[in-house]
Amino acid sequence: MTNTAESSAFARPATSLRSNRHMSDNQRDVINRLKRIEGQIRGLIEMVEAERSCEDVAQQMSAARKAMDKAFYRMMACSMVEAVSSSALETSALRDVERSTRILEKYA
Repeated sequence: MTNTAESSAFARPATSLRSNRHMSDNQRDVINRLKRIEGQIRGLIEMVEAERSCEDVAQQMSAARKAMDKAFYRMMACSMVEAVSSSALETSALRDVERSTRILEKYA
């Protein structure tokens, strides 16, 4: 009987290990961002229940919305990296995409 990792339909060639690590890093980043947003939303609920001013609540809602946008852009960055990870010029293309996504996250 062969090793299940070697015979698995999900086994990937060594060239995809970098993209898998990148996806895992992005996945952790997105999950961490969403957990922080979850805390912000709980805080918003408490603010409304405590009858804080509409302006205070609006400010915190804006912050939560911006945090959600950044999580969305990070998730899209992962999608872009997946799209180019199989290219022949993977290292160069991956570096360019990562640079572009950092700019997108920073200024979008």
